[in-house]
Amino acid sequence: MFWSLIHRHLWQHKLRTFLTILGMAVAILAFMLLRSVVAAWYRGVDAASDNRLVTRHAVSLTFSLPLSYLPTLRQIPGVEAVTYSSWFGGVYIDERNFFPRFAVGPGFMDMHPEYILPPEQAQAFARERRACVVGRRLADKYGWRLGDQVPLRGNIFPGDWSFVIRGIYRGEKSGTDESLLFFHFAYLNESLKKTMPARADRTGAFTLRIKDPEQAASISRLVDKEFKNSIAETRTETEKSFALGFVAMTKALLGAIEVISVVVVLVILTVLANTMAMSARERTAEYVVLKTLGFGAGHIGTLVLGESMALALSGGLLGIALCFPSGQAFTRALGGLHDLAFPLDQIVLGLAASLLVGLLAAVAPMLRVMTMTIASGLRRVG
Repeated sequence: MFWSLIHRHLWQHKLRTFLTILGMAVAILAFMLLRSVVAAWYRGVDAASDNRLVTRHAVSLTFSLPLSYLPTLRQIPGVEAVTYSSWFGGVYIDERNFFPRFAVGPGFMDMHPEYILPPEQAQAFARERRACVVGRRLADKYGWRLGDQVPLRGNIFPGDWSFVIRGIYRGEKSGTDESLLFFHFAYLNESLKKTMPARADRTGAFTLRIKDPEQAASISRLVDKEFKNSIAETRTETEKSFALGFVAMTKALLGAIEVISVVVVLVILTVLANTMAMSARERTAEYVVLKTLGFGAGHIGTLVLGESMALALSGGLLGIALCFPSGQAFTRALGGLHDLAFPLDQIVLGLAASLLVGLLAAVAPMLRVMTMTIASGLRRVG
């Protein structure tokens, strides 16, 4: 009986019900999209390895370190392997075709097993001076295949550069970045020795693989102590801390996005609360009749709560369903390089937000009809 009454109440004003559900759906869609943008920003942090450290210049990442530090780093107790990399920059066709490009030292791919490369492609990459490795998503976006040429116009390192694709890696996990391009640091360094000798034999950062992640802090201190008072002092931190440093640069923006996502929910809460208040006022006569027939306050309150929860849940489920095509559209807008994912915890959060809105919106009208006497209800009807 109660469900039939709730259903009848919902569709008594079809347009209002439709608009309320639609508004709820849009709000939950916006809420989840905003939360997913924040989660995507932290994806690199979550993908960081516990057994890798990053050593960079103590002043700023924009300052480079001499390659002569390499033998010393390899001798630090607890360090298993060391490689290095530099941000290359460059332009592919025009500025709109942005993707990360790195010059990497020997052993870089071995130290990053999350970038899965077939053995024969890894060997081909190692053999050729101008070889490069690209991510699967990047290759799909530009239609690249093995053996294709990738021309880049240098900006940080001036000149025209050309690379040959000898490997296409895939990510070990769904969150692994597949939009990167790696090429041999030796190829870059060879050119710098001829054109800009002062910038040769220097790298942006070293990556250290350590035996025991529990010793990360002590090994970091040892590394930095080794180069203290040198011409280029270092700062060593875990890969996760290094990634968090980039996130911190946009902390205010991410905080604003999170606040906006909450405001969106509060707005739809106000809308739904107003809808339920109107509905309760319009049905005063029905509630009075039910009380006259012997229905208790709890039964009548359940009708109001059920209607509110049905509206909120219908809109919430519709909003969650719309997230997936919206996420795909967002991915296409970014050229297919980055996914806007909606994992189970995000879906649960969206459902929880919907149910909370439905519950809170029903509180005031539910209390009103539950405490209303038959006499006062009849006066309102009259």
